[in-house]
Amino acid sequence: METKQVEFLRATGVKAERIYIYDGAALGSWRVGMSVGTDPSYGATSNKKINVYREFENSESNELGIPLPKGRVRFYSQDGDRQLEFVGENTIEHTPKGERVRLYIGNSFDLVGERKRTDFKINESNHVFDESFEIKLRNRKKETVEIRVVEHLFRWANWSIEEKTHDFNKTDAQTIEFRVSLKPDEEKTVAYKVRYTW
Repeated sequence: METKQVEFLRATGVKAERIYIYDGAALGSWRVGMSVGTDPSYGATSNKKINVYREFENSESNELGIPLPKGRVRFYSQDGDRQLEFVGENTIEHTPKGERVRLYIGNSFDLVGERKRTDFKINESNHVFDESFEIKLRNRKKETVEIRVVEHLFRWANWSIEEKTHDFNKTDAQTIEFRVSLKPDEEKTVAYKVRYTW
């Protein structure tokens, strides 16, 4: 049996923003919908990897604007000598025109994240649970970057952020995102305290 690859589409000049996401909770076998309640081991471990994504609009103004078939997408950029340099790849599902596409292309080797839980208090008689985290970010690149710090608040449906060092966006019912800008060789710390009630 022989397999052949056929290039279906080539587009130049597509603006594909590079996005850095730090999802520091090493959740392992935990999944949404599992009862994590007061389990002290949930969210206590972390990873240091900051993921790199490419995001682009499938529009005519972005040199595309056609239905994209399911398959492999490869990203290249031109260096100073106008040579093409491979920067990553992943697969997409069938994507209609006019839709935004976000693809994971690897981990950054010059950005670092560290996440640790700094406090854990349960008052079962009052049905209150406080948990605090500290997330350290380091930029070893030669340019300023923005890192999106994603935190999952899966313990209970009722939660509130009681303290925070940075503003955040609520991206869904149990996820928040801090956007942190770092200059070259800069380190910043994001800290927050979440209160769950049931």
